[in-house]
Amino acid sequence: MLTHNELLRREWTRFLRPARLVALVTAALMVLALGLLYAFGNHASCSGPCPVDPIGPDGTAVSDQFAFMHRDLPREGGITVRMTSMTGTITYPPPHHDQIVPGLVPWAKAGIVIKDGVRQGSSYAALMVTGDHGVRMQYDYGRDIAGSSVNGGSVSEQAPVWLRLTRAGDTVTGYESSDGERWVEVAAVKLAGLSDTAQVGMFATSPGDLTLRPVGGLGGATEQVRFTQAAGSFDHIGLEGAAAGGSWRSTTLGDMNTTDWEKYHQASGAVEKDGTITVTGVGDIAPAATSGGRPVEGMLSGLSFALLIVLVVAVRFARGGSGSRQPGDDAPITRAVLGARAVVVGAVTFVTGLLAVGIAIPVGLAVLKSNGVPVVGLSALTGARVVVGVSAALALTAVLALALGAVFRRRLLAVLVAVSAVVVPYAVSTVPLLSDGLAQWLLRVTPAAGFAVQQTLVEHPQVTAHYAPSAGYFPLPWWAGVAVLCAYTAAALAVALRRLPQSGERAGAPADVPVGEPV
Repeated sequence: MLTHNELLRREWTRFLRPARLVALVTAALMVLALGLLYAFGNHASCSGPCPVDPIGPDGTAVSDQFAFMHRDLPREGGITVRMTSMTGTITYPPPHHDQIVPGLVPWAKAGIVIKDGVRQGSSYAALMVTGDHGVRMQYDYGRDIAGSSVNGGSVSEQAPVWLRLTRAGDTVTGYESSDGERWVEVAAVKLAGLSDTAQVGMFATSPGDLTLRPVGGLGGATEQVRFTQAAGSFDHIGLEGAAAGGSWRSTTLGDMNTTDWEKYHQASGAVEKDGTITVTGVGDIAPAATSGGRPVEGMLSGLSFALLIVLVVAVRFARGGSGSRQPGDDAPITRAVLGARAVVVGAVTFVTGLLAVGIAIPVGLAVLKSNGVPVVGLSALTGARVVVGVSAALALTAVLALALGAVFRRRLLAVLVAVSAVVVPYAVSTVPLLSDGLAQWLLRVTPAAGFAVQQTLVEHPQVTAHYAPSAGYFPLPWWAGVAVLCAYTAAALAVALRRLPQSGERAGAPADVPVGEPV
């Protein structure tokens, strides 16, 4: 009877055949070749260096574009305003895309803000009225706290909204009121390291209008973003602690007044008339979506082809079979043999993935940057998670296919089941082919969920984006997706092991059937 080490060595020797090695090398080359093709095929379309997202206080990329009427604010003080209107413009929305219409997108924003200077990416706290999410207090881009449910579109002279921000050192507190008499605290937040002299004032901004354009006849869609603009009007402006003799200054953070609408119809900026300040702006103050930057997942476009090759290799290895016969090919397939084969195929696939993904991602990112293409920021820890995680997901799918090869007598049937369970859901969900709901469902309940480990984009409820698999957003967090894949692999292995004999039983008989009885 072979020891575990001897069994592993024998199965390792059986695996190292030219056909299998060539297949795995081909799988790795598919990941590398298509990843680098994607990188080399992308070039900057900007006249000069493409703009990059500013970096927020926590080191991540952010959107920080808005119109700002502001003045200095020392360590103690605040601002109180009455907001009497919030209006906006949306260019060419559906269904006909032939008109410029008045209106506000859901996350259009206008209100008051205390900000650490006017550098993009600096710390801030803002109290605002939104297009469709009521009053909110947001700070440092990723934090969002709900106030009342007042609809931004209903703000008027007859139904104004009062807003107040106060500063005490690094602490900023926001209040709202319907009459300027009875105030309700929305939140108190701390902005670590806020400068002794900050900027305080009124702002307005409006992210693009997101609509989806159908692609094909299966429900797939691609996103289209249109220019929008928002304006807020403020009066009864009261300042506490403002620097003596200070004056209002109008600043536009980010790229504005470049569109035809802003040039010829309504410029972004701030104006004061008869005690009322109207601020008009475009953009967003929020965590960055992709903003034109390429995510790391683009370098993994060859993963579907690599998966297909790995699954076929694993199924064939489950019951032996290659062009030549070698010692050990006629050995019975027992539970111990299958376990050894699972270790071998999992380890070899993991190393193959580690080499392919570990080269494709850094080299592809370097090529994109050299081509002037902005890329979504990636921390070292997240990059390591993607490389190791995708390699582990490949290894798990290989073990899953191996188990299926042991369960089904026909290799073709095992390959079809493995491909249908893993490759097909992954391939059709990560391109704009199926409806978002169906694609999300497939990536929740099939083994393909494990490849959520590659996702680097983060979904933010206060950011307008197309949160669908075809846009790089998996429905499960990476750890939950891996858990789903692990569950499928463990279940398939359990079924396969139950159908196989132990080392002392007759090969091919189920464990609970006595030797000598018909199966």
